[in-house]
Amino acid sequence: MFSRAKKVLIPLLVLLGGIGVVAILNATKPKPDIAIEAPRPIRVHTQIAASSTNQLTVHTSGDVRATLRSDLVAQVAGRIIQVSDEFVEGGRFFAGETLLTIEDTDYRAALNEAEARVASAQVDLETAYADADVARQQLAGVDNPSALALKKPQVTRAQLALEAAQSSLSLAKTNLERTKITLPYTGRLRATSVDLGEYVGPGKVLASAFGTDRVEIRLPLTDNQLGALGVPIGYRAPSGAGLAVDLTAKVAGEQHRWSGRVERLDAAIDPETRVVYATAVVDRPYELEDASLQMPLAVGLFVEAAIAGRILTDTIVIPSNGLRAGDRVFILDVNGRLEIRGVEVIYSNTRETFLASGIASGEAVITSAIRNPIPGMALEAINADVEALSAASNSTLAN
Repeated sequence: MFSRAKKVLIPLLVLLGGIGVVAILNATKPKPDIAIEAPRPIRVHTQIAASSTNQLTVHTSGDVRATLRSDLVAQVAGRIIQVSDEFVEGGRFFAGETLLTIEDTDYRAALNEAEARVASAQVDLETAYADADVARQQLAGVDNPSALALKKPQVTRAQLALEAAQSSLSLAKTNLERTKITLPYTGRLRATSVDLGEYVGPGKVLASAFGTDRVEIRLPLTDNQLGALGVPIGYRAPSGAGLAVDLTAKVAGEQHRWSGRVERLDAAIDPETRVVYATAVVDRPYELEDASLQMPLAVGLFVEAAIAGRILTDTIVIPSNGLRAGDRVFILDVNGRLEIRGVEVIYSNTRETFLASGIASGEAVITSAIRNPIPGMALEAINADVEALSAASNSTLAN
């Protein structure tokens, strides 16, 4: 009986003793110091806002096209008996230069016949004048002689016959001139469709050509870009003037540059794209007078354009990635805290944004992305010291 109780009490006493030791240790253990660390500042990139006078630049692009484009069409029939060496695709021609010659035998014969008819009509008119003079003398004493008796209708008929003969002579000369195919401007041939010995008729397209005295570039402009130019829809520049435009394109592996001017803006907005098209022109694009250019502004080339717009005075300039949705800007103040400001935007492109108000020159604009921005949150600039940059910026503006 006693041994059975002993077997039960001893484990129970050991268990109770262990619980007591744990309780004593837990009661006497040292308490840790509780330290609350302040949240670490978020590191951000900043750029100092600057006040300056700037000329806005609008960047767009377009295709080069010829101002003059036409088809070379035969106006008389005949066999081609002569072809210019430049009558090839890409061939160069000058105003009035003969590119093709059509056999003119029939047209010379027609000219000779027309000249003979004119000579005969002149003789008939002189004869009619003489007959009318004789009739006037013979009927001098007759009261109210008839016009027929005075030979007046005969004179009129002879005059009209001479005029008709002269018109036929003029047409014969014109047809003879048309046997030599020319264009009234200097240019290049885009394509040819006939060759030596081929018979052509009136209306036959012989080639297509374009002028090289000037080329045009159609440049689309958004509403924002139109505001940067400072000109209205339907703008027309005075002769020889216009907004300066720089054109660039990569040709044959090298970057090339040309200068031109914007002469006009369309008078209507494109209903599909909601843009307004400007037309830039470049004079003599195929004349390589500048040795450093070495590349013509060829028709069909795709070019990037930078148009000089209006001038803004005393505006604040910030990088475009510093402008947030809703025309807001994040500022890093002198205490290293976030400020969120509303600003008035004048113009913005992919690189710069121009502000009329909202921030001051020398303030640090945050360009980094911030998740869940809260005014007053702690920030730290990654780049150079903000105060030093601000001082340098103010010094530069003062100079």
